[in-house]
Amino acid sequence: MKYAMNLEMKGRACVVLGGGPVALRKVRTLVRAEARVTVVAPEAVLDLASLAMAGRVRWERRGYEERDLDGASLVICATNDAAVNARAARAAKARGVLVNAPAQPALSDFTVPASFARGRLLFTVSTDGGSPGLSRALRQQLEELYPTAFGDWLEIVAALRDDMKVKLATPRDREAFWRQALNPDILALVRAGHIQEAKEKVIHAAHLSGAES
Repeated sequence: MKYAMNLEMKGRACVVLGGGPVALRKVRTLVRAEARVTVVAPEAVLDLASLAMAGRVRWERRGYEERDLDGASLVICATNDAAVNARAARAAKARGVLVNAPAQPALSDFTVPASFARGRLLFTVSTDGGSPGLSRALRQQLEELYPTAFGDWLEIVAALRDDMKVKLATPRDREAFWRQALNPDILALVRAGHIQEAKEKVIHAAHLSGAES
C-alpha cells in the first residue's frame, strides 16, 4: 500500500523524459501544479510542442543525458526505450530524486492517481497500479457526482471554518455545527447548484450551535 500525500510542486524543477502521449499527460498535471517542467525528447506530440511554444514548459529537443537531472525534484521516465528509462531512474535515485516510470512500475518511487479538481478541491483515485482503467472509470463517475459547484462551496466552507473558530467557543460546539453544516441535505443542495440556499442553511446551523449573530 502506498503512502498517500499531496505534494507541493509550485516552482520545483521537474524533468519529463519522453515526448509521447504518456509524457503529455504527466506534463499537464505538473503544469497545473505550477511546477517548472523541462521535457527532454527528440520529438514531441503536437500538444506537448504547443506547451513549449507557449512557454509553459522548456523543451530540450534531444535524447536524455544525466546532466538533465541537475537540480530536479522529480523525474518522469516516459521514453519508449526501457533501457533509457532504467538508466535515468537509477541515476535519479542515486541523487535522491523521486522517480515515476509509468510503463515500468518497478522503477517507480510513486504512482500518479487519476484525478480531477473542482477549484481547490482535489479528487484522486488510485488502484496502486493494479488497474489504471478502473481508476479512470471511477474518476469519471466522481466527476458526475461532484460538479463544479463543489469548488465554490469549498471556498464558502473555508471562510466559515475560520469564522466558526472565533464564534464557537468549544470543540463540542464546532463539532455540532459541522454535523449540521455538511449533512447530506446540504450537500445535495450544492450538487444541484443551489449554493446560496445551502449557505443560508449553514448560517442557520451556526445559530443553532451557539454562534453569536
